[in-house]
Amino acid sequence: MEQLPESVDRNILEHRIVHALIIIRETRGCTLPQALDVFAERYEELRRDRPHDFTLGRDEYGRGFYS
Repeated sequence: MEQLPESVDRNILEHRIVHALIIIRETRGCTLPQALDVFAERYEELRRDRPHDFTLGRDEYGRGFYS
């Protein structure tokens, strides 16, 4: 995946979904659906590589977020 700012990872790990999406859109100049795809891909990479950094389980992470 093309390099994203560190703040995207930090926002994903801190469950700040909207902030991560804003940064992705600004960095990539993409649409919201495209930013959601990038977010999902990066989320999975972080879950795989840094599972201990997440404070919420998979089933809790996106609860209450609707796009």
